Amino acid sequence: MSSLILAGGGTGGHVFPLLSVAEALRELRPDLELLFVGTSRGMETRIVPERGYELELLPVLPMRGAGIGGALRGALRAAELLPASRALLTRRQASGVLSIGGYAAGPVSLAASMMGLPLALIEPNSVPGLANLLIAPLVDRVYLGFEEAEIHFSPAKIRQLGVPIRAGFGPTPLSLSSPLRVLVLGGSQGAQSLNEKVPRALARVAAPLRVVHQTGAAREAEVRALYEELTRDKPSLEVQVVPFLQDMQAALTEAHLVVSRSGASAVSEILAVGRPSLLVPYPHASGDHQRHNALELERKGAALCQPRGAELGAWLEAELNRLAASFETLESMAARAREHGRPYAARRIAEDFLNLLKEAP
Repeated sequence: MSSLILAGGGTGGHVFPLLSVAEALRELRPDLELLFVGTSRGMETRIVPERGYELELLPVLPMRGAGIGGALRGALRAAELLPASRALLTRRQASGVLSIGGYAAGPVSLAASMMGLPLALIEPNSVPGLANLLIAPLVDRVYLGFEEAEIHFSPAKIRQLGVPIRAGFGPTPLSLSSPLRVLVLGGSQGAQSLNEKVPRALARVAAPLRVVHQTGAAREAEVRALYEELTRDKPSLEVQVVPFLQDMQAALTEAHLVVSRSGASAVSEILAVGRPSLLVPYPHASGDHQRHNALELERKGAALCQPRGAELGAWLEAELNRLAASFETLESMAARAREHGRPYAARRIAEDFLNLLKEAP
């Protein structure tokens, strides 16, 4: 039986979108065998097998962040892995490769190109990673989530289909009322700056608020203690502290306004439901891609991005006070978010990739 190879990983921003496409592929073509290829240092080692998929690991080395010497060692290792990658594709009778970047994707993608196999690439961020830039000339199709990334790829290969997200997300109407419901998201692991700054900013908002704050398991106790201190003399601030949200669609639907990091998956889920957001880019993201993601949403009128150099607490306090007093602005931002949401991106990408396989000689 032939296999489809899903290559790449490392961070959740790579692994989860690729898994979303895998789920769509499995629904469309349950007869196909899906094989993930990643690295032992990535999140895929735990998450992919948990989802019931087979995973092969390649001993790649990173090329970015380790200086010139590290880049050379990474490139040499990638070249050394070409024979093993070709052997893997041959052994598994691969009919095509879908890559999302990360260093494990490089050797497999290059091998697929050399063997004449259909090769497609998912770039979930507005600023492509190094691995994706290196294989861009070789691919037959590029699936993008942000318009800003288009300048890095051949226009004929681009399909602007959105960032693949989990099934179950869809647009819901925004029904504004008092108290304003605010959802605070820093990712599944939490975000230290949001955990420290957001509670104090919320406590300085004049309007009544009802807050759900996802902290990450490691920070739950200290954030809960901070809110207890801040709300002791402020009954208009109601807070629910949770380490992790199991049902993100429900949490977003309940919210009037979201305060979040601006990773591609996070902002795509916010857009898919159609909620206004205050976005706080992670400052150390590769290529500063979270800031670029957030700025694109801001240009579309769906979000506000923390300005570079602005003190987080003061900026949040000012914007929360302004938005809490302007339901018209929140409604306008929500409408722009719904307009640009792509809740079915994973299925659209899966459908197009299957069509690409049919077009192959």
